[in-house]
Amino acid sequence: MSQSTDTPNADRGLAGDTEFSALVVEMVADQAPRVFAVVHAYGDCVGAEIVAWGMAFDDGAYVTTVDGCNQYSLQEPENALNYIRGGDDVTVRLLWADS
Repeated sequence: MSQSTDTPNADRGLAGDTEFSALVVEMVADQAPRVFAVVHAYGDCVGAEIVAWGMAFDDGAYVTTVDGCNQYSLQEPENALNYIRGGDDVTVRLLWADS
């Protein structure tokens, strides 16, 4: 993404500053949420589907079902398992996307 010279930061010398850009990239990487999925596993290794996606932050988590009908703001990512349930012969699991 490029920035034109008429941006508010251009007159402060920040738009093209490589060191500043590196610091911003590092900040984003350090504060990025961890992504997880809530999965329904059917039977004895019969099949599975992702039923929700979530983001974990330092102070909580946000989860939305894949159909968009339900969203949850949670204190812990694992609390999603209290709201997204399975039926008979369905195991609900939380899986981290980066593992």
